[in-house]
This record gives sequence, C-alpha cells and structure tokens, in this order.
Amino acid sequence: MQRILNFINGEYVEPISRNYLDGYNPAIGEVYSEVPDSDERDVEMAVNAAKEAFPAWSKRTQEQRSDILILIAKGIEARMEDFVAAETNDQGKPLWLSRVMDIPRAVSNLKFYATTAMNVNGEFHKTDENTFNYTLRTPIGVVGCISPWNLPLYLFTWKIAPALAMGNCVVAKPSEITPMTAFMLGQICKEAGLPVGVLNIIHGLGPKVGSAITANPEIKAISFTGGTKTGAEISRVAAPMFKKMSLELGGKNPNIIFDDCSFEKTVKTSVAAAFTNQGEICLCGSRIFIQDTIYNKFKTAFLLEVQKRTVGDPLEESSKLGAIVSKPHFDKILSYIQLAKDEGGKILLGGHAVNLEGRCKNGWFIAPTVIEGLPFDCRVNQEEIFGPVVTLVSFSSEEEAIFMANSTPFGLAATVFTDNVSKAHRVAAKIESGIVWINCWLERDLRTPFGGVKQSGVGREGGFEALKFFTEEKNVCLKF
Repeated sequence: MQRILNFINGEYVEPISRNYLDGYNPAIGEVYSEVPDSDERDVEMAVNAAKEAFPAWSKRTQEQRSDILILIAKGIEARMEDFVAAETNDQGKPLWLSRVMDIPRAVSNLKFYATTAMNVNGEFHKTDENTFNYTLRTPIGVVGCISPWNLPLYLFTWKIAPALAMGNCVVAKPSEITPMTAFMLGQICKEAGLPVGVLNIIHGLGPKVGSAITANPEIKAISFTGGTKTGAEISRVAAPMFKKMSLELGGKNPNIIFDDCSFEKTVKTSVAAAFTNQGEICLCGSRIFIQDTIYNKFKTAFLLEVQKRTVGDPLEESSKLGAIVSKPHFDKILSYIQLAKDEGGKILLGGHAVNLEGRCKNGWFIAPTVIEGLPFDCRVNQEEIFGPVVTLVSFSSEEEAIFMANSTPFGLAATVFTDNVSKAHRVAAKIESGIVWINCWLERDLRTPFGGVKQSGVGREGGFEALKFFTEEKNVCLKF
C-alpha cells in the first residue's frame, strides 16, 4: 500500500486532517494507495510557502529558471520506466501508451517551456520622432494549476512548466483519481534544485482542494483542465475576484469523412481518434460523420479495424485498450450505452463490459463500442461520454456535415478527411472549434495555441500563449 503525501515548501507532508482517500488501480479494481484528503488548511500552507518563495524565484534570470526545468525533465527521463509503470497502474491505460505518449510528452513539455521562455520578448513601437512604446512582462505571483485524470503527468506539466518558467510560484492540484506521478515529481524537483516553495502539490477532492485554490485571494490566476460544469463553478468564484483564468473544458468532437478521402488511412486514423486511451481524451473523435456515398463501405472497414483493438491487461503489449479509470466513470459510460439503445440506436460492436481472467478479473473494462441509427441531436450525440463509444451518422452535403458538426454546445477539436484542398480549408474555416485536423489526428506542435470555443473553454494554452498567460503585461510610453 503506497501512501501518497502532499509536497509543500520542498517537503513531503501529511494532510493536516490526517485523513486519506482510497486510490484504486482500475485494472484490478482494488485499492492500492492512500491519497491525502486535504482541505483549505493545506492549501493555505502551500500558498504561504509560495508567497515566501516568489520574490527570490521571480528575480532569478530566465536562464537560471530554465536550467532547473531542464534538470527536472532529465530527472523524469532517468526514471522513465518508474513513471511509465506508475501512470499505467494509476490510470489504467496500456503500458505501451504511457511509454510512447504520456511520460515522453511530460518531458517534452518541460524542455519546450524551458527553452521557449528564453525567447519571450516585449514589443517595441516607434509612435513618432520623439515617442516610443515598449512592453514589459512580469510574473503574476502565486498561481493555481488544476489538472485532470486522463493524461495525468502530461497535462500536469503542461500547466506548471510555463508557470514556473515565467517566474511564478505554483499551488497545483492533480486529480485525486490519478495522483501518483505528480507525487513522484516532488522528489525529482528536489533533486533538480528547485527552491523550496516554488512548486507545491496538494492532493485531494475538488470540492475541498480545488475550491480552496480557486477562492484563495492570494492566488492570482487559475489554469484548469476538466469538466465544463466544474469550469463554470470556477468562473463563478474567480471572475468576481478578477483572477486570470484559462479553462480547457469538455469536448464532443466531430470527425467528418468525405468520399474523396484517402480511404485506408482515414479508417485507421478514425479508429485511433475514437479509442486511444479508452476514448478518455478530450480530443477524441466520438461523432463520426460519413458521406452517404461511402457510408456502408466505411462502416464495414471501420468495424473490421475496431475488432483488432484488443481490450486487456494494461501490462500486456497486445492490449490496445486498457481499463476505465474509475468505477463511477465505468458506470457512467455503460449508462450512456443503455441510453443509446433507449434512443433507438443500434449497437454494431461492443456495448458491454469486458470480464477478464486472472489478475484483472475485477477490473473495469469496456469493449470499444460503435453505434448507428441515432439522430445527430440526441443526447448521446450531444453530451460528452469520454469513453470508448462512438456513433456513425451519414450526411449528403458539405453544408449538412458542417451543420451537424456545429450542433453541440462544445467546440474543442474536429477532424476532416478529404483530398480536396479547397474543401478542406473551406470546411475547417466553418467548423466552430479551437482545433481542426485535416487528414490526421492528435498531431501536436507545442508552439501552437490549444483550447476551445463555446462550452469547451476560455483562453488558450500552448506555445507563447501559455507563457503570456502566466505574466502581467505593462506598456511603457516614453516621450523625449
């Protein structure tokens, strides 16, 4: 039984309450860790540590801060397999996926922001012969970073790296469902020489810890990734306090397939977009719109490809889908599959829990599920399921595809498959989404902005957008 501790002021400490939550390994359905049940007192302690550390950390040179972030990245690399195993045991994803995506991306986040922060420049404008304007960027102070359970270390570092690089001190909350790799990161930070109090990691429930971070007046900015309802609550509390907010929220992403696509590549990419990480990625393409002229052909090929996606023990290399992250989420996904049946949908594949033998006999597994026959505006096609469940819907015209794609309250990501370049650009421009992939999925350049529209969020992360978010900008006008 692994006992996780908070990381405050450079030390691992128990929660003030001395109470702990059960941490589950979803692949075996059993408790394997104890997670701090922290509250506002722990947050207050972390905030005080961050406030004390801020003056010295903010005054360090950009190069000095960047050097430490690089050392943290190298520290993770040196323990790569430990982090890979921890991520899989905590979240349920296949071990190979943690090895090729999650932990390498966490390393890349730290390296990217360490180096990119070296190139943040202010603007300079010559207004007339005697007047000049220039901008200064200064760190905000103490900031709050709240990350989700689906890509634990990947998204945790995506937030803390730019905040630290720009000279802020951080009070961070990983998901209480998947806290292990954030817990391990504290030791790496100590070994890398990160000054005490610069990064504080508080574990616990959202209504206790997340709410306390949001409401604390000393925390000047909030970066949050998670559900839309939680984002709305953060806005309700933080907006009247005039805090900066970056909210990356839910998605119900369309995958639009035209009959002039490169067919085989489109099928394989669509399967990956639907079921990678058990569909527990906010960018997954869960609504697949197929032009009616190739609907049956695509359906047949898609189902054959999905059948190759083996559900199994995450530790086995042959497993393409692992366990669902928690029992409540497992139950939620199954309830939506039942709702699809109630709404008149036809289950073409899957639609049930998977019962494995041996080590994983009590784990939470769901077969990749493909549904057709549902109207585009039913609940299953409008609400975020966040699991291995996709729907197939046919369309006849470009206009109809765009209309259905834009019909949800979300607007995070979309994918378009066509070999007609003019059509690709035309459709991409009309889709209400923060990201549009054309003939690919999950291709990420860390320099590009990331975020959504409508109920998928406020603000942008990634590249210089994240670095700018974690600073205050000041214009200086000088007249000779």
